[in-house]
Amino acid sequence: MSGPFRCLSCGSPHGRTVLDLGSQPLANNLLRPADLGKTEPRFPLRVAVCEACWLLQITEVVPPVELFSEYPYFSSFSDSFVRHARAAAERYAREFALGPASSVVEIASNDGCLLRNFIRLGVPCLGIEPAANVADVARAHGVETIADFFGGKLAERIADEDGPADLILGNNVLAHAPDTNDFVAGLARLLRRGGRIVLEFPYAVDLVAQTEFDTIYHEHVFYFTLTSLQPLFARHALEIIHVEHLDIHGGSLRIFVGHPGDHARETSVGGFLAREAALGVGSIALYENFAAHVERVRHELLALLARLRAGGKSIAAYGASAKGSTLLNFLQPPAGTIEFIVDRSPHKQGALSPGLHLPILPPETLLARQPDFALLLTWNFAGEIFDQQAEYRARGGRFIVPIPQVTIR
Repeated sequence: MSGPFRCLSCGSPHGRTVLDLGSQPLANNLLRPADLGKTEPRFPLRVAVCEACWLLQITEVVPPVELFSEYPYFSSFSDSFVRHARAAAERYAREFALGPASSVVEIASNDGCLLRNFIRLGVPCLGIEPAANVADVARAHGVETIADFFGGKLAERIADEDGPADLILGNNVLAHAPDTNDFVAGLARLLRRGGRIVLEFPYAVDLVAQTEFDTIYHEHVFYFTLTSLQPLFARHALEIIHVEHLDIHGGSLRIFVGHPGDHARETSVGGFLAREAALGVGSIALYENFAAHVERVRHELLALLARLRAGGKSIAAYGASAKGSTLLNFLQPPAGTIEFIVDRSPHKQGALSPGLHLPILPPETLLARQPDFALLLTWNFAGEIFDQQAEYRARGGRFIVPIPQVTIR
């Protein structure tokens, strides 16, 4: 690997590069037509594994303020995530006996999609969301929100002013915080004795096994296994007490964490650790063929797109997502291969995709222009999108699903 490695969790200098996706633009840095004359920043996108704690991580970190101060992703535009959030909130309120005297804090609360459910259930809550534009939307929906980055200092301030929290939630945020020790220290400071932390994040075992390389972008600094998380939480006097595997986002973990001794540790923790050991998570074995599988997907997808274009077929893409940016900028298809991208979010429509500068248009454009094929960049929501685009498919439109293997649906 280029340059000295230093694990961002345990500090070990021993790491090995397992994938290099080249120099890439920031995946959520959507451009406007007026921006085309400006220089578009690019950064190396390489992934290494620490050979001491086995944490998978990118090697060049972009400062969070460049990534999250303004943000184009709004959770409420995914029907699947809206249902997921409602079910989670109702479960936690019931299982943890949360009520008007309780306190829930969500880190990276986005537009308040999850916390609105706690408000409906009569449970006091607070959101922490660094993107000012997204925090404004949450407040407009009645969710009290602090527009700031979470860490030890903010946790201290909230604990001093409002008291500690009974439940701290973090969906797809743990992987975004470069100073992971400060982040976890903040969790420990903000959590009430007897309270719980529940975190969800993409699971590195699924990422490698399913060749989900498009989940890698500069916002995602880390790709966690339970093996790599155990020492991180123990370092800050926190204990993982339960683990669940979720299908969402191509495979995620949901972990439950508390202060040591506050809750019984369930058998799921030992079960996951044993399975990870059997898979080779605590060695280089799990990662050594990852790059070869990624290159296979790239080769197959480029070959398919070339055949379709040579046959006179028109191709669009669905989903102006961060994962789509990684995929397209790694592929580098010839100009004109993909004509445009459609996306449900009005915050993205009218913009241009990072790197390739493809126009982002409303989903109705699929019916208006009826391309022969649409490359599904948000394949993790394939079922939802197929339902929404039933008419496009009924008229003969086909979706190209790139991951875990290239298929046409």
